[in-house]
Amino acid sequence: MYRKHDIPDAALLARHETTTRPVSALAADYPNGMSTGEHVHARAQLLYAIEGVMIVRSEAGYWVVPPSRGVWLIPGVSHEVRMCGDVKMRTVFVASDAVPDLPASSSVLAVGSLLRELILAATSVPLDYTMGSRDDRVMQLLLDELKSLSVLPLHLPRPKDSRLRHICDTLAERPDLDLSVDQWGARLKVAGRTIQRLFRRETGLTFGQWRQQARLLFALERLARGDRIIDVALDSGYASQSAFAAMFRRHFGVPPSCFYG
Repeated sequence: MYRKHDIPDAALLARHETTTRPVSALAADYPNGMSTGEHVHARAQLLYAIEGVMIVRSEAGYWVVPPSRGVWLIPGVSHEVRMCGDVKMRTVFVASDAVPDLPASSSVLAVGSLLRELILAATSVPLDYTMGSRDDRVMQLLLDELKSLSVLPLHLPRPKDSRLRHICDTLAERPDLDLSVDQWGARLKVAGRTIQRLFRRETGLTFGQWRQQARLLFALERLARGDRIIDVALDSGYASQSAFAAMFRRHFGVPPSCFYG
């Protein structure tokens, strides 16, 4: 059962935004299906869940964040976090001038065992910890670990062009829809090569690469809910479970059955 104090209120979040310390952390537990609503933070954030999967959406794109991963959000990014399963979220807030070479763009990061333990320890550190103390050294080590993290391919960029957004929103709802770029062009009364050019310019991906990424992230969300792999494969637009598993392994290095293991 979730108690009211499991979820941080506006006053607590404001104290984390305005603290004079360069870094702070808090723990919050959320029930399955809950959304934080769209909001903005003045500080950079590392969102990490020790249990459950977070679905993060912003104007810049869409991230699926399973355990052992975290999402880094730069300051000022309007975003929403939706919970897939009961989520035990741990958030690290970092002042923009704390370290000059922290990640410059929002992304999904690998969270190793040392960083995980540092995040958990940081949630017990008071907001007004003494500089030069053990608590301060824990926080400084946490910042050092953030600088060495690897970016993972769990981001789906969102274009600004209204025609591309129509395609992307449709495929996000129906990843099994198998229209070619020329067929999309015919629907939108624009040349297929124009769509390809716009996809590259606005997302850095070809249409085919974007669709494949959308299918894989859709699959991650379904797998997090415990759906059968065969159902996920077919609903994601793959002809068979084996074809889906092969693509999944090429992309993530493990089969679908092991990703959340």
